[in-house]
Amino acid sequence: MKRAAGQQADASLAYQELTPDDIIASVEHLGLRCDGRLLALNSYENRVYRVGLEDAAPVVAKFYRPGRWSDAAIIEEHDFAHELATAEVPVVPPLVHAGTTLHRHGRFRFAVYPCHGGRAPELDDLELLRQLGRLVARIHLQGARRSFAHRLEIGPQTYGVAARDYLLAAGFIPEELREVYTGVCRDALEGIDACYGRCGTPRRLRLHGDFHPGNVLVLGEQVHIVDLDDALTGPAIQDLWMFLSGNREEQTPQLDKLLAGYGEFRPFDALELHLVEALRTLRIMHYAAWLARRWQDPAFRIAFPWFNTRRYWDEHVLSLREQIALMQEPPLEWRGG
Repeated sequence: MKRAAGQQADASLAYQELTPDDIIASVEHLGLRCDGRLLALNSYENRVYRVGLEDAAPVVAKFYRPGRWSDAAIIEEHDFAHELATAEVPVVPPLVHAGTTLHRHGRFRFAVYPCHGGRAPELDDLELLRQLGRLVARIHLQGARRSFAHRLEIGPQTYGVAARDYLLAAGFIPEELREVYTGVCRDALEGIDACYGRCGTPRRLRLHGDFHPGNVLVLGEQVHIVDLDDALTGPAIQDLWMFLSGNREEQTPQLDKLLAGYGEFRPFDALELHLVEALRTLRIMHYAAWLARRWQDPAFRIAFPWFNTRRYWDEHVLSLREQIALMQEPPLEWRGG
């Protein structure tokens, strides 16, 4: 047990100190010839780089954080991406080398992807939202065909209770806020449970899981979906609600376009609209715990200097209180439902 813990610590240290030489050596281990050009891409959970190749288009190399996912969970995500690509959903799957998509070099686990450019979608482009709704429905058609065996299921326990318990046990909540935080989490979780109760029993699907504008690349008429790293099991609305922005009046036409596109390929259960604010609340709770779990990584302290300050926790509690109120309001109306 001590040896395994030591190996995990060594791998984590190596990961935090990943060098350009490590990246190039890992990619060339697959028989690709790098030209020395590296560009760090916007990722914190994993280390992701665009790697230039000699006489070939660049690739994207993703180095997985030690201890987060098992090999089986990563391969299950990769298989889902390939299943979607085979069904002509414009998801970017990892490249296969020597019969596998998950590679090892030294203490690193990594995957290599084709490189696609593009910009994030503009959420005021309603026709693009309709297109995204169609793409989500096509993901879900495949997602409903079988189940994940090694991925998380989003819900009050995995994203809410687990986050609260970790933050309290690890000592991140300031002592003078612990009672207030505990109380607001209790009320938030009760609100989440009430939303799930009004929804009934939503159908559980394999999902992208973290489908937001940053994981969509738009280039001209082409749209590519990237980063299934958080693929999980949950209700269909989880892959839709993060494209809703602004106030209620602004979100309603966005929702109509998303679900109009979705309905072209797959029926949508309007009862799942009761879960929008519940899922938003779970994301807020989970995000705080995610930052806390990664706080020993120097990259996180540089990227999120505002985290773990008294101001941050005051605002976190305020956000949860606002969500408690929102979960008591009627859900968004789908005018096409």
